[in-house]
Amino acid sequence: MEMKTKVVRARVGPTVKKRAEKVLAEIGISPSEAINVFYKRIAVEGAIPFSLKVPNATSRRAIADIQKGKVREFKNFDEFAAHIRTL
Repeated sequence: MEMKTKVVRARVGPTVKKRAEKVLAEIGISPSEAINVFYKRIAVEGAIPFSLKVPNATSRRAIADIQKGKVREFKNFDEFAAHIRTL
C-alpha cells in the first residue's frame, strides 16, 4: 500500500459534479476514492477503462437531434425493430 500521495486537480462543471457526487454517495465512496479507482484501472489496463471515440457524422446528427428535443419514441420493441430495419 502506498503511503505517500500526490494531489490531482481537475475542473468539473458544477452540475456534473453534483450529480456524480450523489451517485458516489449512494455507492458509498468519496470522490477521491473514485478517482483512485479510475487511476488504478488506467495503470493496470494501460488505457482508459472505457471507450473514447470521436462520433461519426450519423452519431453527431443524432446527438444534435436529441439536444434539440427531437426524439423518436416507439410504442414497443416490434415498432422499434421495424424502424431499425428501414435504416
